[in-house]
Amino acid sequence: MASFNPTKIANKQKRQSQYLKVKRQKENEKRDERFKRKRHEDKNPQLREQRRAQNVPATIDSKRTWDETESADEDDGQLGRSVNILDPKRRKIERESTTELNVADEEEIDESEVQAVGPIDGEAEDDDRDSMLDSDSDDDDESDPSMKVHDPPDRLPSEAPSTATDLTVRPEVLKARFPGLFEPSDKEPKVLVTTSINSTLHDEAQLLTTLFPNSVYIRRTAHFHSYKYSVREICQYASAPERGFTHVVVLNEDEKRPKGIDIVPLPQGPMFHFSISNWIPGKRLPGHGNPTDHIPELILNGFRTPLGVVTAHLFKGLFPARPEILGRQVVTLHNQRDYIFLRRHRYVFRDKRQSEKSIQGTDGKPMKGVEDIRAGLQELGPRFTMKLRRVDKGIQRASGQEWEWKAHDEKVRTRFNL
Repeated sequence: MASFNPTKIANKQKRQSQYLKVKRQKENEKRDERFKRKRHEDKNPQLREQRRAQNVPATIDSKRTWDETESADEDDGQLGRSVNILDPKRRKIERESTTELNVADEEEIDESEVQAVGPIDGEAEDDDRDSMLDSDSDDDDESDPSMKVHDPPDRLPSEAPSTATDLTVRPEVLKARFPGLFEPSDKEPKVLVTTSINSTLHDEAQLLTTLFPNSVYIRRTAHFHSYKYSVREICQYASAPERGFTHVVVLNEDEKRPKGIDIVPLPQGPMFHFSISNWIPGKRLPGHGNPTDHIPELILNGFRTPLGVVTAHLFKGLFPARPEILGRQVVTLHNQRDYIFLRRHRYVFRDKRQSEKSIQGTDGKPMKGVEDIRAGLQELGPRFTMKLRRVDKGIQRASGQEWEWKAHDEKVRTRFNL
């Protein structure tokens, strides 16, 4: 008997009803198969683990490719190289090589000192005992148990998956190339926010002053006969010691919408050019909250390459290093496929309701110690997405003349720059 094909029915209504009947039958078969598989996996959990191990979705992130580097390329510190400098194996090899060099240098120094100094006389020991750090006082402190300094207990590693950027990784090549970004400074960040010439984004620029702590918005004049100050002249004005600005942020527009943002670390640059998309102010977000003047915490995720680490240190310099935990505000900069998603939330820890599930780890099992705790988030805004387009060398009169790195060179979809 020939198979029945519902698409060959001439009547449209009968053809539609027959098609829905066949579709409903296939859905029922899939549901029965799913429940049958669940019953078998409940009896034998290993079957579920094997199925999850085999059914790993193939995404662009999982197919990410890295550049093959040599020692000469690593010494150059090229920003265009897609190299994971935060790889634990890579850092372990670098740490072992540095320790071997330090041990060899110490041995050479010890041998030279022994040959030059010779035997130690008793007078040297008396001179050492005459100092304020006497050996008797050290012995007394060690004998007193109340004066001992106990080391803090070792914390167990978190079970939650993390893609946070380790800002302690500071390659020497990048430190020498961008000293203003990597060298620690006791100066509090102070940001000057402005717009492009003849801009209408005054409300959006004023909104950025609530995002960056200790920031001031200064309008650029739109008068026809007024002098049009360039970004280089604005940076010279802001970097004066009596004003004390550390960064200049320029908001660019296109068709009366935010289209780009330029960030300049003072006084020498470099100048970072980002494009902006999907700008949504906080008042348009459903269930949004109102931000306060507290200094937020900063989360940087997904910055791995040399260019990514430089970009992460740029954003780190915009926020003070002493967040006010009382405000419970956090700013997240999440990098994924070279797109930087900026979000600002207020968080709260509360008890878990009976209808909610416990927090699960990467293995799908509840995490220990937080079974009865849940975290609530309320977005404050603004929300937008950035993409790095160019890094200029210094602060130029006409942007784009000399650049450290420029986009649009990628030819492979699975190769990312950050």
